[in-house]
Amino acid sequence: MAKKVVATLKTGKGKEYSKVITAVKSPKTGAYTFKELIVHNDHVKDAINEAKA
Repeated sequence: MAKKVVATLKTGKGKEYSKVITAVKSPKTGAYTFKELIVHNDHVKDAINEAKA
């Protein structure tokens, strides 16, 4: 599935978007999970700050 997303982001208006992957620690188990978002390039920093909060 990842290949399809990357291929889509490289063509046309897809260049205006970025894939943001953040690690989120579970409060119960302490295990890390990864959260993936596709956001506009102008909102990348906002998405990272939101994931930290």
